[in-house]
Amino acid sequence: MLTILFTLVALAFILVAITKYDIHPFLALFVGAIGFGLLVGMPTSLIIQSIKDGFGGVMGNIGILILLGVTIGVFLEKTGGAMVIAQKVLSWIGEKSVMLAMMLSGYILSIPIFGDSTFIMMNPICKSLSLKSKVPYAAVAIALALGATASHSLVPPTPGPIAAAGIIGANLGSVILWGLLVSSITLIPSYFFIKKFVMGIPLEPKFATDENVAKTGKQPSAFKAFLPIVFPLILIIFASIADYPTKPFGTGALAQTILFVGSPIIALLIGAFLSFFLPEKFDRKLLSSTGWIGDSLVLAAPVILITGAGGVFGKMLQNSGIGDLVSSSLSEAGWGIFLPYIISFSLKTAQGSSTVAMITTASIIAPLLVTLGLDSEMMRIFTVLAIGSGAIAISHANDSFFWAVTQLTGLTIKQGNLSHSIGTLVMSVTAILVIFGLTFLVG
Repeated sequence: MLTILFTLVALAFILVAITKYDIHPFLALFVGAIGFGLLVGMPTSLIIQSIKDGFGGVMGNIGILILLGVTIGVFLEKTGGAMVIAQKVLSWIGEKSVMLAMMLSGYILSIPIFGDSTFIMMNPICKSLSLKSKVPYAAVAIALALGATASHSLVPPTPGPIAAAGIIGANLGSVILWGLLVSSITLIPSYFFIKKFVMGIPLEPKFATDENVAKTGKQPSAFKAFLPIVFPLILIIFASIADYPTKPFGTGALAQTILFVGSPIIALLIGAFLSFFLPEKFDRKLLSSTGWIGDSLVLAAPVILITGAGGVFGKMLQNSGIGDLVSSSLSEAGWGIFLPYIISFSLKTAQGSSTVAMITTASIIAPLLVTLGLDSEMMRIFTVLAIGSGAIAISHANDSFFWAVTQLTGLTIKQGNLSHSIGTLVMSVTAILVIFGLTFLVG
């Protein structure tokens, strides 16, 4: 029981370090992992080995994926491709359905781009469309924010789901497919929540002369803008189909080619190459350390390091033998799919970062998959999505995204809590209920 107690102590240390003392999550996770190893009396050689195996294993599986996903997002953002996607979605939905168009725009854009970046880019469009359509600005803005939230936590290649899938050992293509299904369903109650409770919030959009999104030259076509997002997803999904036990594409050269180009690293690398065609005129300087590739490295590095530190923590837990201890404690509890959700939900609400919550939870749950009955192929996928569902809520004052939403729109803290914060709760609960239902149907 001391091992379980020390696990809680390590988690408390990590949370307090991040939330109260503003320690970087990488340092908090890394030091917390080493401290846990020392507390439970692990041999120093095993602690060092856990650090090497945990960090190296996660980096080999996930680090490059995160960097490539961020690269695609940077090129979409800086060329105005993200804006093109939003405008195209608006043309499909129609200006009379501005709220739905902004929700879907946020949803699509946050697959390759960080949620707060999506909101910052799209907020000027929200203001203009709110005035033009006479739909309340608060409703349009929260629709954008919740749309971005749904895919950010549930659909790779955003860093959180990629990291969780890698740590849990879930098939990434299947996580994408089921993540798209679950996250799209969460938009339905979120949309009606906004119509019922957010439409009445009085908020007038304020315009500034410098709110235009910076673009370099002419915007890319809609086809070129969608291609770096859609094509890699298609490749990964086809590879997942090719890997089914029934082998629908056979076992010959065709199947091997599909499996190769559809492997997440190659698929996202192809997506990154496709994003290089987004600028009106390609300049090799964009690929330099001071260009957009350099910007991608700067954005991706903290997430990659946090993911690695989470891997160290997970390996330390695994090597401590906590799985056997928890097995005896939880064998009759029947937590199942709800345990990863509750842990992720608690971590997100306590410290604010969805990515940190997902990485930490995945690291805790990975050694317990057999104990919880979550070690089958499908249940690993649903475990990743349950972790992502928990990491959606509750976005409040300790979440940078909450401040991006409130400060850029002019919502008061109370209005932000009543709209954005509760909206993430609605979305989170919907997601886990859908996942729980799916476990009965296909688990």
